[in-house]
Amino acid sequence: MKVSNIKDIDKFFAVVDSCEGRVELVTGEGDRLNLKSKLSQYVSLANIFSGGEIPELEIVAYEKDDIDKLMNFMING
Repeated sequence: MKVSNIKDIDKFFAVVDSCEGRVELVTGEGDRLNLKSKLSQYVSLANIFSGGEIPELEIVAYEKDDIDKLMNFMING
């Protein structure tokens, strides 16, 4: 799923951390990085921060409940 305009990065990471299954960031090269890893969060996202906001990401979640959590975050913030 594509997510965009993430303004509250801390809340986004809290939602990712609360997911039960694997949540991955898909890079421009097609690599998949485990977003539940703190190291991956900081290393992979450091390159795409723009003024404290994430403009757009492609993420993959495998569990339905996790997808619902992420969709709820995108809709309700």
